[in-house]
Amino acid sequence: MNVLIACGGTGGHLFPGIALAEELVKRGHTPYLVISEKAVDKEAAKKYSQYTFITQPSRPKPATASLAMIKFLKSLFQVTSLSKKLIEEKKIEAVVGMGGFTCFGPVFAGKSLRVPTFLHDSNAVPGKTNRFLAKYVNKVLLGLEPAKAFFPNADCEVVGTPLRDEMKTLPARETAMAKYGLDPKNQTVLVFGGSQGAQKLNSLVVEAAKKSTATVQFLHVAGSFDFERVSKEAEGLANHKALAFCDDMPSAYAVADVVVCRSGASSMTELSYLGLPSILVPYPVAADDHQTKNAEAFTAHEAALLHQERDLSGEKLASLISTLLSDKAQCEMLSKNIKALSQNPEGAICDLIENTLS
Repeated sequence: MNVLIACGGTGGHLFPGIALAEELVKRGHTPYLVISEKAVDKEAAKKYSQYTFITQPSRPKPATASLAMIKFLKSLFQVTSLSKKLIEEKKIEAVVGMGGFTCFGPVFAGKSLRVPTFLHDSNAVPGKTNRFLAKYVNKVLLGLEPAKAFFPNADCEVVGTPLRDEMKTLPARETAMAKYGLDPKNQTVLVFGGSQGAQKLNSLVVEAAKKSTATVQFLHVAGSFDFERVSKEAEGLANHKALAFCDDMPSAYAVADVVVCRSGASSMTELSYLGLPSILVPYPVAADDHQTKNAEAFTAHEAALLHQERDLSGEKLASLISTLLSDKAQCEMLSKNIKALSQNPEGAICDLIENTLS
């Protein structure tokens, strides 16, 4: 099969799309990944150069009553036309939208050309794009059970969120420790904020590092936009290692005893597959507060700890980390419970596509 995967805009849409492409290739199919012009998409296209990426000038949908709708509609018409041409030229047999604004054009094009079309949504609260597009597709595929309630009239199936192969096999802990210049004798907290940003969380983590003992060290992926500020705040801290960007998350996960991060769906999928104890701090301005709902889907199974950013101080975060690191039984419980939530979504999605076309 030739399959068009519309992904991109954020890591939460992009990386599951790449994971699906990996599984399609294993089965002898050919994926084409449609992405946006955003920087996160360009970086991924460089790293995963073995796949065919097609950049389209997609735009997020603005408020319906705003003047920006004129540019959006013009872009939508252009992207839909480009997608129709792509479907015809590449003899695309199925279209899969991974959520977000890059899906509009490809899904409309697939529907108009009568190509089987699917949507995937990773979050407990689906994005507005997917809620709108659900009526145009053959099937809606979901990462989390609570999302079903938002698609009462759609054919839905909960399959989980696709995970890239590179996340499934971690390097040796000692090797990863050496890579980042960390002390293998110390307990390690991995911190990352995701592509949506984490300036307040970054500062909380630096304060927590200052209030932690020397035997607790932090590997902190601060983000390229905030790296310089974080580095200044953490200047002189021997137990804090800041990175602007991490292009080797398997190594970062390999050093982690505990993870502090946002609760985006892709991050949650990685944590569950690896069985890592985590303190989840949802992105406070995420659309429809979906990151809190993601986290609650895990805390309901005692699979993670949830704390809102507004309720944290550096001292409180340091105390939470210290308590968790010193409680082996709780770490083992969190690890066991979160791992039990892991699924095999790449295979399930490919099965559905193949069965639809057979």
